[in-house]
Amino acid sequence: MPADPSPRGSGETPLRRAADTSRRAAPSPEARRPATSAVEVRRSSRRRRTVSAYREGDRTVVLIPARMSEAEERRWVVVMLDKLAAQESKRILGDGELADRAERLSGQFLEGRARPASVRWVTNQNTRWGSCTPAEGSIRLSHRLQGMPEYVIDYVLLHELAHLLVPGHGPRFWELLESYPRTERARGYLEGVVAADRLPHLPAARRE
Repeated sequence: MPADPSPRGSGETPLRRAADTSRRAAPSPEARRPATSAVEVRRSSRRRRTVSAYREGDRTVVLIPARMSEAEERRWVVVMLDKLAAQESKRILGDGELADRAERLSGQFLEGRARPASVRWVTNQNTRWGSCTPAEGSIRLSHRLQGMPEYVIDYVLLHELAHLLVPGHGPRFWELLESYPRTERARGYLEGVVAADRLPHLPAARRE
């Protein structure tokens, strides 16, 4: 699965809150995610290319450039909330757990027809999120997925499981993924990661 599927990154230039030129509540993401703290978006005219987020009491503050569009704002709110959740959980699945998840996902969404011989993390996939070799029944996931939300990892796993049944990306392949309810959200998250990696300064989820 290519790293660019169709906005993770670190290091941002800290800015004082006094530089924020506008503050307002972001559209609530609660319809798309479990109930969590309120979200406030703060736009800054001094912030050019970076996006960051941090917890502030019972709310989450997302800092974005003032020139960012409404659509970009909505996308980055979701991405940064997911980044914070992933950083806070800090749970890394082992190879055995990956294999167990693959078996569960195959049974739940593919009628148990995809049966990989091996599922494991690898560190040599920097341009792909995952890959599979149908002839060997092997699935490999990039270590860059470690720490991302579990629904994203599940999507990549399911994507590679589907390749054990259908090699290409034609209509039959995407039909296999239709039943996974978070396909579009997971793809959007990975697109956000790719977009962030292309920025001169990568966004970070920071805390104060």
